[in-house]
Order: sequence, then structure tokens, then C-alpha cells
Amino acid sequence: TLRKPISQSSMADWASKNLNMHTQGIFRRRISIANMLSWNGGSIKKPMLITSNRAVKKEACEMFKLVQSYMGDRQSRMDRNHVALVTVTKCWSIQGLRDELYIQLIRQTTDNTCYQSLAWGWELMAISLAFFSPSPKFQSYLEGYIYRHLDSDENIAQRMKELMDLKNKKNSKSRKKRKQNTEDEGLPISTYAKYCYRKLQKVAITGGKKGLRKPTIEEITHARNAIVTPSLFGSSLEEIMLRQQDTHPGNRLPWVQTQLSQQVLALGGEQTEGIFRVPGDIDEVNALKLQVDQWRIPNGLSDPNVPASLLKLWYRELEEPVIPQQFYQECISNYENPDAAVAVVQLLPELNRLVLCYLIHFLQIFAQPSNVGRTKMDVNNLAMVMAPNCLRCQSDDPRIIFENTRKEMSFLRMLIVHLDTSFIKGLV
Repeated sequence: TLRKPISQSSMADWASKNLNMHTQGIFRRRISIANMLSWNGGSIKKPMLITSNRAVKKEACEMFKLVQSYMGDRQSRMDRNHVALVTVTKCWSIQGLRDELYIQLIRQTTDNTCYQSLAWGWELMAISLAFFSPSPKFQSYLEGYIYRHLDSDENIAQRMKELMDLKNKKNSKSRKKRKQNTEDEGLPISTYAKYCYRKLQKVAITGGKKGLRKPTIEEITHARNAIVTPSLFGSSLEEIMLRQQDTHPGNRLPWVQTQLSQQVLALGGEQTEGIFRVPGDIDEVNALKLQVDQWRIPNGLSDPNVPASLLKLWYRELEEPVIPQQFYQECISNYENPDAAVAVVQLLPELNRLVLCYLIHFLQIFAQPSNVGRTKMDVNNLAMVMAPNCLRCQSDDPRIIFENTRKEMSFLRMLIVHLDTSFIKGLV
């Protein structure tokens, strides 16, 4: 479900307060907000947004050229992958550049008469959202812009025609013309918008790429492919199972879940102190995530904390939690009653029930006394680290969140201790 973001009048008000108004001509006349936020074939002399950050002031104008290069509106010696990499790396490194990039993309995808350029602009926005979120101050503005394009394909085609007719009248004698077309040279804009909208919701909560290693070409390619091919991370269980029908048609459980779980055990995770509590190296986790999304498990893994961290991330990023939202209240109401807790599991949809039972069976291995002596992770600790990945409290009230956290942990503890998961053995 999409929540309706701020109105267009609120967006105009935001723009009037935050845009760094540009001037033109020898009399330095101020450019209108409408022109500031319409496609521009030239360069810019200062940032689009008001800033006092020197690094942002210095990089913003160069970044605008990179945006134009990616969209095919400016020639570049680099291929588009490298243009995207340089752009994303600048913003990933300098936080103040992120909103600047998004407002530049908003400008270059507004009243753009070249469909290919427009599509590439939206593609760059989708790629960027895989690495970093806008600031909280700018998020609602970007959300409003994307929201207006969710079902806009006919309007875009009509607007392009109007703009082209207008330009043809004005520039009938002009020798130099920009390539103009309304042909579908890519995905519909609404496809990009819908992907960006979902991605923005997620990245605003989870944050962007973490770690010390800079973005890579492989991550750029992966981010672009995810627009059309959903990732194994952040999708719904149903989408994941649909995707794996070609590669693993007989599996009843998500391949990513079983493979990562087996990797943790294969690397001796049940004998590793602090397993699931001690995070794996974030850059190694990112690298493994990239491989897993290509249905590959590398041979060179040595630290069980790396697949363990990625496994937790997979559960946490599911579009809907393993225990769907409509069962949440029932779970926290029965956090002290073993029979009632087990009964909730039986009510879950079949796929969710199997995925949850596989997880509980997996955790029961670590809860065995012989393993707890080594891992120092008893059933209480296991429930504490895994409960937030299975249940999601929807309240914004800190007191309710705090109170429910204890109940969520207790509910999961009940399942680890009392749920019979013997039927899971051998199931993939």
C-alpha cells in the first residue's frame, strides 16, 4: 500500500525555500522555479540547493555534467557504468551531495523531450537509491515527485508532444536540434517510478550501503538489473519463490534461506562464540550478498559470522516479515503461553509456516546445551537477536515499542523451546 505523500503546493513551498535560485543574462535575472526544475541542456554555475558546504559547492556543478553524461545529453569518454560509479561514489562519500543529486535528477527528468534521456535519468535515480537515501528533510519532496509518476505514461507522452510542437515553432530555422522522440526506448517511466517508490521507502528505514569499501562496478550493474529482476533481498517470499522456479523448481523453501543457514553450520557456526550477536565484516557481507543475488555461494568463506549476518539481513529485509503483520497482535498476546504460541504458527500461510519452522529448527540446533557452552548464546540470547527479524512493531510510540520488544523476544523463545520442527529435516 502506498501512502500519499505531500501535496504539490507543499512541494512548491519546499522548493521556494530550499532552491538556490540561479540567474541568467547580463542583468543576472533570477530564473523562475519552473525553469530551475525543467530539463537543462547547458551547465550550471552553482548548486541547485542552498548550501554552505564547500565540498558540495565544488562538486555539484561537476556532478550535473555526470548526470547529463549518464542521460546521453553530454558526451563523455567514460561508459555509462563508470559515469554512474563516479556519481554514486561522490554522493556515498559526501553526504551533502545526495540531496543535490536527487534534485538534479528531478530537474533533468522534468519536461525532457527525449524519451531515452528521460528513461536513463530515472534509471540513475533507481541506482542511486540502492546506495543512499535522501536526507529526512528532502525525502518527502522526492517521494512526492516519484508518486506523481506512478501512472504517468500517457501524460508524459502528451507533454512531450506539446513541448516538441512548441520548440518546433520557435526553432524552425535552427540548424542544431536535440534528438527528439516519443518512442518507447526503454521501460515505461511508471515502471521506474514504482521501483523507486518502493526503494525509497526501504532505504529511508534501513539506510544505504554500509562499510568502508567504495561502491563497485558490480554493485552498479546489480542495482540496475534489480529494476527489472527483483533482488532476493527486500522482496516478498512469494516473489522469491517465483524467481527460483527456473533454477530450483522442486524447492519448497527459499534457496537463499537454506543455503545461508547451511553455510553457517558448514563453517562451524554452532561452535562460534557470539554467533548471530557478533556481526560479520560489513564489506565481506556486502560482497557475499552480491554473489547470493546471482545464485552463487563462493568457496572462500571462512568466518561463519558473515553468512550469519547476511541471513539475519535477509529475514529483516523481507517485504513482509516471516510472521505477517495480521498475526502480530496474536503473537504478543500469547508471549507466555506455549500452546497458544505454537497454535499461531499453524495459522500462518503455508509458505510462511515452512520458512518460520525452518528458522526455528535451525535455532534449536544452537540452543542445544552442548553448543551453548561454546557460543555463549542461550535460548534467551537467540530469541533476542532474531525476534526483530521475524516480527515488526508498527507503532511509533517508544513506550509501546519498548514493551512489545520484550514480548516479541518471549514469543520467539516459546517457539524455540516448544515448537516441534522434526518434519523440517531434509526439506529444501
